[in-house]
Amino acid sequence: MTLDLDAYLARISWTGNPRPTVEVLRSLQRAHLLGIPFENLDPVLGSAPSLALDDLQAKLVRGGRGGYCYEHNTLFSAVLKRVGFSVTPLTARVLLGAAPGDIRPRTHMLMRVDVPGEPHPYLVDVGFGSIGALLEPVELVAGAELSDAPRHHRLVHTAHDGPLPMWELQAEKGGSWEPQYAFTLEPFEAPDYEVINWHIATHPRSPFRQAVYAQHTRIGSHLALAGLDLVETADDGTVTERRLKDGAEALRVLADDFGVHLPEGTRLPE
Repeated sequence: MTLDLDAYLARISWTGNPRPTVEVLRSLQRAHLLGIPFENLDPVLGSAPSLALDDLQAKLVRGGRGGYCYEHNTLFSAVLKRVGFSVTPLTARVLLGAAPGDIRPRTHMLMRVDVPGEPHPYLVDVGFGSIGALLEPVELVAGAELSDAPRHHRLVHTAHDGPLPMWELQAEKGGSWEPQYAFTLEPFEAPDYEVINWHIATHPRSPFRQAVYAQHTRIGSHLALAGLDLVETADDGTVTERRLKDGAEALRVLADDFGVHLPEGTRLPE
């Protein structure tokens, strides 16, 4: 499996000298999020997406599609390694939307990235399907804050019973901090994600099988589709909501506004 770095950089409209620096890491992460949307259409349409690098490039780089966290972060990990960064894959429990006392499984993929010459590693994530997602890497230091405009994040330690420190990513919302996900720094390997990916894509109670979820960060706004509900949030916080008529309109919106193109004849559940 060979990474076509030039094709990837063209896909995210990134130009420059790809070197392992913090500045390059920041600009690559933001460009990836602006260039490739989040979407779960494979599970909704009845299949588990492949995490093989060749398949990810065929789909996300050359195929006019997006993907969910395992796809985005597996591809981005390969890119960062090629550029010269050291990457450690991690997993997190998603806290966003959880009820008090809920214990969710570790189903979200993210990365620790070490930058040559920098004193601390960074948390990197291009696959969190939420408006609270990181637009840029955040230094992996307890209490670190990141002004990744128009967003604002911080990392804190939280209490738990395990032997490793528990980290929590929080996003500022309405003047308060909203938990996004929690994780430890235990490394995970490709076979771990194969198992998690299969569970999330095929389990009958998985939310990713039940309805379309798509996210697209754009210059000036963030677009989110959940089922037939379309929400656009401008950088100034203005929210515009619209209920789509049916799956056919959802396909048109995915193509026109998200840049997600599906084969002719595709029908979405409603």
